[in-house]
Amino acid sequence: MASNVEAPDRWYLALLGFAEHFRTSSPPKIRLCVHCLQAVFQFKPPQRIEARTHLQLGSVLYHHTKNSDLARSHLEKAWYISQQLPQFEDVKFEAASILSELFCQQNLVDSAKPLLRKAIQISQQTPYWHCRLLFQLAQLHTLEKDLVSACDLLGVGAEYARVVGSEYTRALFLLSKGMLLLMERKLGEVHPLLTLCGTIVENWQGNPIQKESLRVFFLVLQVTHYLDAGQVKSVKPCLKQLQQCIQTISTLQDDEILPTNPADLFHWLPKEHMCVLVYLVTVMHSMQAGYLEKAQKYTDKALMQLEKLKMLDCSPILSTFQVILLEHIIMCRLVTGHKATALQEISQVCQLCQQSPRLFTNHAAQLHTLLGLYCISVNCMDNAEAQFTTALRLTTHQELWTYIVTNLASVYIREGNRHQELYNLLERINPDHNFPVSSHCLRAAAFYIRGLLSFFQGRYNEAKRFLRETLKMSNAEDLNRLTACSLVLLGHIFYVLGNHRESNNMVVPAMQLASKIPDMSVQLWSSALLKDLNKALGNGRDAHEATQMHQNFSQQLLQDHIAACSLPEHNLITWTDGPPPVQIQAQNGPTTSLASLL
Repeated sequence: MASNVEAPDRWYLALLGFAEHFRTSSPPKIRLCVHCLQAVFQFKPPQRIEARTHLQLGSVLYHHTKNSDLARSHLEKAWYISQQLPQFEDVKFEAASILSELFCQQNLVDSAKPLLRKAIQISQQTPYWHCRLLFQLAQLHTLEKDLVSACDLLGVGAEYARVVGSEYTRALFLLSKGMLLLMERKLGEVHPLLTLCGTIVENWQGNPIQKESLRVFFLVLQVTHYLDAGQVKSVKPCLKQLQQCIQTISTLQDDEILPTNPADLFHWLPKEHMCVLVYLVTVMHSMQAGYLEKAQKYTDKALMQLEKLKMLDCSPILSTFQVILLEHIIMCRLVTGHKATALQEISQVCQLCQQSPRLFTNHAAQLHTLLGLYCISVNCMDNAEAQFTTALRLTTHQELWTYIVTNLASVYIREGNRHQELYNLLERINPDHNFPVSSHCLRAAAFYIRGLLSFFQGRYNEAKRFLRETLKMSNAEDLNRLTACSLVLLGHIFYVLGNHRESNNMVVPAMQLASKIPDMSVQLWSSALLKDLNKALGNGRDAHEATQMHQNFSQQLLQDHIAACSLPEHNLITWTDGPPPVQIQAQNGPTTSLASLL
């Protein structure tokens, strides 16, 4: 709250000192702070002091109380008075910035936009505020899903930063624009922009932490671009660079020296947030590649770091990181046969979304998708269909839509009596023709679904063609789970056809890979096949060993199934509308069939 007024009267400095003392007390004494600031007006202060005091009151009331109407009144007065005063930029633009935040909080976005536009228009001689306000308006458009307007503003910001000689902030604007272009799937524009960013980042000589943070931003965009495209193997060099970069940042000391160019007074994320983000993209990679124990290890590290950060920092991005981490680890748990834990973590995501309507809006489709996957794992196919149908209604994201449709198709295949719905779905995710997304992983999965359907229909040669296509694609990008699933299904086909040797050649590596992942369902399936194969081949000892394995896997899955279905959270499978239920009623024991596990 420091004040730069000319020859201030002692009464003003005394009141300001008291206000600051009360604001920074532990705990803060906000009511007394506000009283001290309001007392300033009793002295009929000059306009500069009046405007600054209105700003200080508005800021304190906005950040520390729920009295948003009074905060708004003070901020509007600060904005109005400061516009009439020469060389009073800090008060003027800070008032505009906080006031627009308050408008957004009150869902008055149409009031925030013209305010920010006016502030941007009159701040061109003040580089720091001009850039900051451009970022703020771009963020507002992004939250409204108007990515075109946001990209235009970030382009304006990049050009302005170049003109005022700030290559660092130019890179921040361009990388932010690249992030939005990736969200819009405008890949033709992303590639040249990222190439330009790479050159700017490498050539920029400045604060080492700022330089490395730009590199982290750049590499995070590259890694997520590869992962969106399902290219798990191709991403490895970029991911390794990103991990090395975050290690470098963690060893650097924060430089207290401020940049000489005021337009450089920005940073992308705090160091600690970047660390969590790198853990997060590492988890995303490990899950897609099928290294589930590694995914678990990095999730544990990231969640521990998040818990520490959330004690000191209430930044919404931390809750977003937490939800995305939980979404990924839930999928891992369902694969590794820990359904009860997965269900409790789904409930945890529900609780986080209850605390933030925006978080729920952004993650509702993912939440219903996770519930759909859980329903499949406990053989509640009607509920799975309802969850996936709800998720499809809520998403506009093409990759997620394709992922949901692929899983819904697997539900229809298992039910065996939904032929028309199934063919309608498969037509929309035809991997041979007009596949809706560029994801290598999702296209490989679509071939697998076709192979699964052909297998159930007894069209074995067609099934083999589809599954070999899946194998070719999954081997090219180290998609271990798809490889394991394809191998065991091919092994099953050869077994049905009486080709036991070829079946064994498929099932043994499937079992090895499933054990490495570990994928409990594929292990169960493989052990059942190995038991029958070894009997057919006359390998008594191996058949006995496989029988033991199959019984062990069955027992583990059965116990986990009963534990999951006995939890009160199991009732979440019936939730398909509105916000997450606040309280989940317990039910008496499992109600689902165990037949699919035995």
